[in-house]
Amino acid sequence: MRVAPAGGTAVQDHVALAEIELCGDLIIAASTADEDRLSPDRIDEVLRVWEERTAPTEG
Repeated sequence: MRVAPAGGTAVQDHVALAEIELCGDLIIAASTADEDRLSPDRIDEVLRVWEERTAPTEG
C-alpha cells in the first residue's frame, strides 16, 4: 500500500479541481430539481456557460 508523503508535497491540478467543483454543482442542482432531468438551459446556468459566451475574446 502506498501512502502520499506528509508535508504538503501533493501537487494540485487546478483544472481537475475546477471540474470536480462543477460536477458537484451539477449533482446538487439535480438533487434539488423539481423534475426528473435538468433542462439544457439549467445545466448551462449551473455550469456558468453564459459567462464563457459573454466573456470578451482576445485577438
